[in-house]
Amino acid sequence: VVFAPGSVPGDLPRPLPFSDVQEREISVNLRTSITSRCETVYRSTTTQEEAALNAATAQEADAALHLLQDASLGSLTVYMVPETSSLLPQGISVYVGKHRSALVRAGGGLATLRTRLRQLTQVMSFTASSIAAALSDRVPDSPLGPDTRRHLKSSLGMDMRPSPSHAVNWDIEDAVNHYVQPVLDKLSLVANFSVDSQILYYAVLGVTPRFDKESSSFFLSAHSLPHVINPVEARLGSSAASLYPVLNFLLYVPERSHSPLYIQDKDGAPVSTNAFHSPRWGGIMVYNVEAPASPQASLPLHVDVDMVRVMEVFLAQLRLLFGLSREELPPEFVLESPGNEGLADWELDRLLWAHTVENIATVSTTLTSLAQLLDKIGNIVIKDDVASEVYRAVASAQRAMAKLATGHLHLAFQASKEAVTSSERAFFDPSLLHLLYFPDDQKFAIYIPLFLPMAVPILLSLAKIAREARQRKKEPTKMD
Repeated sequence: VVFAPGSVPGDLPRPLPFSDVQEREISVNLRTSITSRCETVYRSTTTQEEAALNAATAQEADAALHLLQDASLGSLTVYMVPETSSLLPQGISVYVGKHRSALVRAGGGLATLRTRLRQLTQVMSFTASSIAAALSDRVPDSPLGPDTRRHLKSSLGMDMRPSPSHAVNWDIEDAVNHYVQPVLDKLSLVANFSVDSQILYYAVLGVTPRFDKESSSFFLSAHSLPHVINPVEARLGSSAASLYPVLNFLLYVPERSHSPLYIQDKDGAPVSTNAFHSPRWGGIMVYNVEAPASPQASLPLHVDVDMVRVMEVFLAQLRLLFGLSREELPPEFVLESPGNEGLADWELDRLLWAHTVENIATVSTTLTSLAQLLDKIGNIVIKDDVASEVYRAVASAQRAMAKLATGHLHLAFQASKEAVTSSERAFFDPSLLHLLYFPDDQKFAIYIPLFLPMAVPILLSLAKIAREARQRKKEPTKMD
């Protein structure tokens, strides 16, 4: 928290600069909890920061302050400006930039300051709801449902379907370079991405749209949308050619007999974007083509897709699929648009926090399952390379937790990824897989037919030897 001249509350407990540390226990369920530790440093502005805060607009000040801030992931800088400052518009108390800083109008003393900081933490930092979302797959009784949108280490599969009566032209390469690639560059810390595109002809939706006579339009209801995905997905080649999860973004151009086609929400109202998304799968946008002006117009009609409108929808769906939807804000808050990059720096930090916690939980679950498996199979042989992967996974997970505790977010995330990789290598090692489905009853079923033919004559011979021994004991000993 950085105080500009004229913004220091009069009831601060100590003179500047000073710091305090707060810890609290966040309970996920009865058995799982996370300790959250927040260190807050209070100081005055430097000469360079004061010059940046004298900018004409908040956007200019945010850009200038970005060059002076601490660049470490997970850190936030809150600049307190005087109550009479013209930097923030009238009626606006908080401006959240697209980097790792916010501007807050002073006034109201220390209590108001703490309230603002708490609100900013809910918006810009890792919260209890973020923890619940990150652990929703690992914690059965998490407050969030099973459809919680979570990070997918995936490539993007983009697809469109032009009908035979239209010659549809879309500049997908230029659109990806201008709209998608800046977002993927920002997300390069999270995962490696590859982008592929394809065109499907004569693809069917699998659902017959309902015709409305009043509007002379066709409609897809909300309850029929899940049935649209399977017929189209069966013809997509991206998922079959990739070893990683795939996010599909499809642009569907309806045929002339079903045009124009609109999507309805649960209340029966048309969806403004004419698109819908499916958690952890992707999204589909219906792109209607205007009918020709005259019935004698030659076919096929040449259509240029408005890639700006299409990519705005796809990037909004991408944010939802990555869990980057923004919570409802107080009216005095203003959030700066991240622009062409698609997400702000503080949103990337929230994503890294969530995925680091998720990776640690995944490692814990995988190693626990492996330990339970090894306990059940008494005669299993653990190879040295499997044991080393287990040790490496445990060490990486412990290092990730230690880095999280000290606030080194990037190092913690890298360590958590290494831990996940090592734990999965150990669990899916080929030397262990053939023993997973080989219980004791199968051993008897396999080996008894082999040893029984040899065991019968051996047992008969042993019985004969035993009878002869008993007969010798019964016969009297002859004395000379």
